[in-house]
Amino acid sequence: MNRLNRSDQESLPISQEGENAQDHDLEHQKHTHHQGKSAHPHVHSQESLRKIVNRLSRIEGHVRGIKTMVQQNSPCPDVLLQIAAVRGALDKVARIILDEHLTQCIARAAEEGNIEIELEQLKAALDRFLP
Repeated sequence: MNRLNRSDQESLPISQEGENAQDHDLEHQKHTHHQGKSAHPHVHSQESLRKIVNRLSRIEGHVRGIKTMVQQNSPCPDVLLQIAAVRGALDKVARIILDEHLTQCIARAAEEGNIEIELEQLKAALDRFLP
């Protein structure tokens, strides 16, 4: 299976110089949870975002490769093997996101005193995520 070329991967914006660049970067790194009773900002480092986006870009390329295999009538066991590889890669991305959520977002919610709401939202997400 061919790997996705770097040129095919999504490019991330390069940080601007100066004081406003930090504010600009933080604004692009925040997202909020709109489910449940409260919303809170999530701030992720540029390095973390880059790693996650790069992994997802490789997965996206891998899925396109599987589509090509199907269109070219590749043997079913080969296609299934590649699908298993994509599942494993997606699981790894999910673990990275969950780890960051636990170490940053849940910890922050505990400090702010709204841990119950955050745990309720996490449990609801895990119920949908896990089989």
